[in-house]
Amino acid sequence: MRTALSVCWHYLRAFIIIYACLYAGDGIAALLPLAIPGSIIGMLLLFALLASQIMPVTWVRPGCRMLIRYMTLLFVPISVGIMDYTDILRAQFGPIVVSCVVSTLLVLLIVGFGSQRLQGERSSKGQ
Repeated sequence: MRTALSVCWHYLRAFIIIYACLYAGDGIAALLPLAIPGSIIGMLLLFALLASQIMPVTWVRPGCRMLIRYMTLLFVPISVGIMDYTDILRAQFGPIVVSCVVSTLLVLLIVGFGSQRLQGERSSKGQ
């Protein structure tokens, strides 16, 4: 039977690992001449650790589940902060909509053609 102390340790370990990857990503981003956010590098670092099975998934699962469960609450401050910039958003509404539509269409086309090409290679290998 898992005790409360054991459950707390699992959550604490998960958050320590997640934050360690975040801070490592921030450190790597500061060293690189590229404009990639440290949080993205940290997420890629965490993915690499989990995909290569250097770190077991069970170590980070409790913290990830908690973050995903309360994700909507994490977006509330951002949504409220956007309300401060409604005048800028109204003035730039056209370019924002055009860029969203164009980028969405580009992503759909690239993924569609890429998956079609990969699917064609698989079907030709299977025959």
